[in-house]
Amino acid sequence: MTLLAAVDLGATSGRVMAAHLRGDRIDLTETARFPNRSVNVRGRRYWDVLGLWSGILEGLRAVGDAAAIGVDSWAVDYGLIGHDGHLAANPVSYRDARGPAAKARVLEQVSAADLFTATGIQPQPFNTVFQLAAETTSAHQALLIPDLIGYWLSGVRAWEATNASTTGLLDLATGDWSAALAGRIGIDLGLLGPVTPTGTVLGPVLPEVVEATGLAASTKVVATASHDTAAAVAAVPYEGERAAYISCGTWSLVGVERDTPITSAAALEAGFTNERGADGAIRFLRNVAGLWLLNESVNAWRTQGLEVGLADLLAEAARVDRLRSVVDPDDARFADPGDMPARLRAYCAETGQPVPQTPAEVAACVLDSLALAHRRAVDALESLTGDPVEAIHIVGGGANNALLCQLTADATGRTVLAGPDEATALGNALVQAQALGLIAPGAPARRAVARASARPRRYEPRGPETPWGSAAARLQPARVA
Repeated sequence: MTLLAAVDLGATSGRVMAAHLRGDRIDLTETARFPNRSVNVRGRRYWDVLGLWSGILEGLRAVGDAAAIGVDSWAVDYGLIGHDGHLAANPVSYRDARGPAAKARVLEQVSAADLFTATGIQPQPFNTVFQLAAETTSAHQALLIPDLIGYWLSGVRAWEATNASTTGLLDLATGDWSAALAGRIGIDLGLLGPVTPTGTVLGPVLPEVVEATGLAASTKVVATASHDTAAAVAAVPYEGERAAYISCGTWSLVGVERDTPITSAAALEAGFTNERGADGAIRFLRNVAGLWLLNESVNAWRTQGLEVGLADLLAEAARVDRLRSVVDPDDARFADPGDMPARLRAYCAETGQPVPQTPAEVAACVLDSLALAHRRAVDALESLTGDPVEAIHIVGGGANNALLCQLTADATGRTVLAGPDEATALGNALVQAQALGLIAPGAPARRAVARASARPRRYEPRGPETPWGSAAARLQPARVA
């Protein structure tokens, strides 16, 4: 048995997982989980990255004798490093209000079509390219969040390829930073170092990390697939079917893997993006708001003094009449933290639909709407790629939401295969194992271990398609910010 540590940081929580590689399978055990909430201070929304670091050290202390550590996180956000090697400012959250204005300024210099053609990345206000254009803090270098944690673990600064590809600054053709694009926008590429191939062993952990965690001095730090979606997709247990994936958590990332990108005007208009996968393949996908709407609703109820258990809420939501009220999850009003149930009710009132009152009715509205948004994205995938989608793999935390999985099967008319629910941590560990030579290189060997590690649960479409087709017609068109 070989023990690996997977640090997985999400937009609402972080955790450390002990990954036990036993022959042809990996078993995961959570050693620490800690909250991750952005904090609004004087009009700027920050991440508490030092709180995350404290939680990571606690989790690593509980892991034991790990051979290696890999870190993944959400995309686009970064920490600034001063000339002295220390953090110059707390990382700003991608949900900060500076993004839209920065995007508008950049688009005065470079059109959205030119950005998309050059980088393959959908121009969204939270993209790193727009954040850097808005940056006012001077610094020596910018490190994306998992690269920042990797630097604190190993002392080595890296810019891992899967996460680098999400920034809107990576040249789609060369796989390197686009000096021409950065020059037109006025971004100093000196902030960014050479792009680091996925699976690079950065080196051993620093002595201070050994002292703080009890890890062996020989423990290696690996630049795993550090974008959490790339890690999750690395663990999708494909068996050869023509399948799409939905990496479902705070966001639902709906896509397919391809050898070549798609940068057509139709793909730009439909909100799709082209990101790099663990093996260099293109992850052609669309961002859907995901379980963010449900998570924020639960937070709002608890703030109001109403304790809501998720299992009971979903059971009650399953008994609500289907498709009573639906919203566009990608509407801009749902993007920020706050009173999500009030926003959902306002949307339904504005569109002449029954207004959900109880938590169960709100949850039913959210889940029906997410299933419809999944349908919309999968149908667009077929249209844009010209390839049929016969099945859908749902991985990540959403794979545990049996109601959402069944509703997605019903809405799309396709078989849904749910799991692994810990796909991100599993993919993180699988890439580490390949970097250490413990698993044969390449996607087929990795996916064979993923299949042996977690058998998906199967959901077949129920009933006629007609209600879902009618509801899809009611759904407001997605507005790409």
